[in-house]
Amino acid sequence: MTTQQLTEQIRKKKSFLCIGLDVDLNKIPQHLLQEEDPIFAFNKAIIDATHQLCVAYKPNTAFYEAYGLKGWKSLEKTIQYLNANYPEIFTIADAKRGDIGNTSSMYAKAFFEDLGFDSVTVAPYMGRDSVEPFLAFHDKHTIMLALTSNAGAFDFQTLKVNNKELYKEVLEVSKTYKNSKNLMYVVGATKATFLADIRKIVPDSFLLVPGVGAQGGNLQDVCKYGLNKHVGLLINSSRGIIYASNQTDFAQAAANKANELQQEMEVILDSHS
Repeated sequence: MTTQQLTEQIRKKKSFLCIGLDVDLNKIPQHLLQEEDPIFAFNKAIIDATHQLCVAYKPNTAFYEAYGLKGWKSLEKTIQYLNANYPEIFTIADAKRGDIGNTSSMYAKAFFEDLGFDSVTVAPYMGRDSVEPFLAFHDKHTIMLALTSNAGAFDFQTLKVNNKELYKEVLEVSKTYKNSKNLMYVVGATKATFLADIRKIVPDSFLLVPGVGAQGGNLQDVCKYGLNKHVGLLINSSRGIIYASNQTDFAQAAANKANELQQEMEVILDSHS
């Protein structure tokens, strides 16, 4: 999927919502545990109920890897279901990979070729040759960690290197990577006031913004500083949507929560256009 196609979906649905599919068997409705594949059954219901309200889904792979081969199979079935039934949806493998070049190439093949995701999150700490293998894939996107929403982000990301915060140096250097046009960036919603500086460095790039909802991020603040002429934002909400209910009405409850965010986004887009 190209960024132009993603932008078209945002305009059509009046939404830049990304729903995180972070499935914990301890939190899903108990009746689903009787299913042959509870994780996929949960995801399918959530997707069917919310796909008209969002433009992206983001499974965090840790929540699948934790269950071994069964969990990986659930992830595979989820992405296959999305690609077959809702191909207009942008898919994100939240895997936070990043290793030496030949290893990164294999990670890229796993998520882009075998599973068929549109994008994957990548940690940039090992530098250019750990990121460029992901960027080599045509019409696939590499979403690089820039400034994250966790408390530990201040351990390294905001430290000054040559009188410049490290996250800003990461953004600047990443623009020199081969096929950097395929880059997107992760910026936590709890760091909304940093977005003005980030937009000075990457004014046209898409930003994936987790942390709205359960982590305390504010949608209005993120949009105030982060929107660009192409919208350029994917706002992720996971727990706040998918665990809105743990009863048999869980899918409808998720849709209601997603609808609330979509309605807010529609107002923001109308005032922004």
